[in-house]
Amino acid sequence: MKKITIAIDGFSSTGKSTLAKQLAKQLGYVYVDTGAMYRAVTLYAMQNGFVSESHLNKEGLIQSLPNVKLHFEFNPDLGFAEMYLNGTNVETEIRTLDVSRLVSKVAEISEVRAKLVEQQQEMGKNKAIVMDGRDIGTVVFPDAELKIFMTASPETRAQRRYDELLEKGQSVSFADVLQNVKERDYIDTNREDSPLVKADDAIVVDNSAMDRTEQFELVLNIVKDKLK
Repeated sequence: MKKITIAIDGFSSTGKSTLAKQLAKQLGYVYVDTGAMYRAVTLYAMQNGFVSESHLNKEGLIQSLPNVKLHFEFNPDLGFAEMYLNGTNVETEIRTLDVSRLVSKVAEISEVRAKLVEQQQEMGKNKAIVMDGRDIGTVVFPDAELKIFMTASPETRAQRRYDELLEKGQSVSFADVLQNVKERDYIDTNREDSPLVKADDAIVVDNSAMDRTEQFELVLNIVKDKLK
């Protein structure tokens, strides 16, 4: 059967990872959450004093990048691969609002992007992969057979993120989450290196008025057309 590369890009909290996991499971493909990789580097930078709300020691973090070892391990109980930083499972820690506030700042650094893009391209060299992020269809896999660009209103995305964080027991306000969504949108679309843009050949999916099932069925039909 034909194997393809599926690149899913889009704004934060549009459900890219959920969709990518569903597609990978349905197709028997490898799933890679590139956002988790950037979050893990951000967590490392936070733990080692390279980044905070008020400062960024860019050179210090760049020099420490060889010490950052990332890998995914499949968790059969959860049904997806979890992120490991230097041998430690950090899947829970990287999903906090504290990391969300700083991840775009770290992801702007060209040396960080170069390190992770190289790893991502290596992961996808045999195709049969679903990868989501901000620059997958434009930088990581510009020749991907299928590119999806996901969007939704900031308010819709903030509500989803807010509900998700509350479900995990985190104490957050909707206003803070909405502000974070808008700030990440600005940084992601305005950074110099690999900004978030829709690839010319990407199919736009606005899921503001869709639930996860509707979104999955829509995109799965698009995938099936590509596999014919």
